[in-house]
This record gives sequence, structure tokens and C-alpha cells, in this order.
Amino acid sequence: MSKDQIEILMYLKVMIADLIFVNGVIATELINITENTAAIRHGEEFLSNTSCQSEHLELNKRLIQILKKYQKTPDAIASLEEHVLKHLK
Repeated sequence: MSKDQIEILMYLKVMIADLIFVNGVIATELINITENTAAIRHGEEFLSNTSCQSEHLELNKRLIQILKKYQKTPDAIASLEEHVLKHLK
């Protein structure tokens, strides 16, 4: 493999990791929007009486795990993980 091919592959690897990160941010924020919309429409009690919040927490945890798998280091998403999981406490 030539030096140029290796550089292109490394560039693509970094780009894909960045896209996975961005998609993770979008996915976690969409979960929050869905939860907020349900609270506005049905009231806070509705969320308290459903399994939505615990299910959203599990979905967000799974998204964070996927992000960790594809980032250079788990620390690369530490601030996102803290932000997302803080919303669900």
C-alpha cells in the first residue's frame, strides 16, 4: 500500500469516527426532544407513570457505548456522556 493510500485510509477513519460522534449527539438530543414533547403534551406526570425515562436512559447508555467503541479514546466523549446522562437524572 502506498503512502497516499494509507493517508486516505487514515483520513477516512477519522472522518467516520467524527460522523459517528455527530450522529450520537443527534440521537441523544432527539431522545431528549421526544421526552420533552411528551411532557409538554401530556404533563410531567405522564412521564413519571411510564417506563419512558428508564428506557431513554438505557438507549442513551447504549449510544454512549457505541460512541466509545469508535472514538480514539473513551475520554473523547466524556463531556457528551456527562451531559446526556445528567439530563436523565
